[in-house]
Amino acid sequence: MMAGTVAINTFREAVRDRVLYNLIFFALAMMAAAVFVGQITIGIERLVIINLGLTAISLIGTVMAIFIGVGLVYKEMEKRTLYSLLAKPVRRWEFLVGKFAGLVLTLAVNTALMTLGLAAALFYVTRGFSRADTSILVAVYFILLELALVTALALFFSCFPTPMLSTLLTLGLFVAGQFSTALREYGHVAHNRALELLLGAIYYLLPNFHNFNAIGAVAHGDAIPGALILHNTLYAVLYITVVLLGASAIFANMDLK
Repeated sequence: MMAGTVAINTFREAVRDRVLYNLIFFALAMMAAAVFVGQITIGIERLVIINLGLTAISLIGTVMAIFIGVGLVYKEMEKRTLYSLLAKPVRRWEFLVGKFAGLVLTLAVNTALMTLGLAAALFYVTRGFSRADTSILVAVYFILLELALVTALALFFSCFPTPMLSTLLTLGLFVAGQFSTALREYGHVAHNRALELLLGAIYYLLPNFHNFNAIGAVAHGDAIPGALILHNTLYAVLYITVVLLGASAIFANMDLK
């Protein structure tokens, strides 16, 4: 399938990007800082390291997903490589799916490297692992689901005219999705039926990134319910599918001349 070829090429291009290595270095530096902070915060070393480490992984991954994702289509058009690629037996939707899969693969590899850095920092300070530490992997999985969703949104907006507009739209939707639950709760207490319906509709349309945040629970050693894992997985898959279908529909009707 041609989408697989596009995905591999996207992964190779991303790996050659020096910016990614700078971001990974920054994340590992944050974890080193977490070790230092953890050593001077008696009794809460684990909490501090996990909080800072997972936050660094999420933050760096989101920056990668947005700023690389919005240029996936635009850069190919700017370099004129898109036209020669589409002249081959590659459907436009296969091109988009391949770009999405390639960037998600890049993010997954980078996240795995940063997770190893977090594990090393945690082991250095605590001198071992506990059974509760396995929930860190669940939090990392949620971060990957979140990054995949951000990538899909960035790819959707990459079909828009300029990278700047695409970046602002993706970033704005990401921030709004962080507070979507608060919007619904405000609608419940507003005592205005019309406003409640409006905010409820916005809540269901916006990507709910709040549910993917398990950093606080994991840092405190709380177990993540299996039902939440299943819910987040199905939600991410469904939302990503809808976004990619929308992106494919827009890209299929774009005038690439």
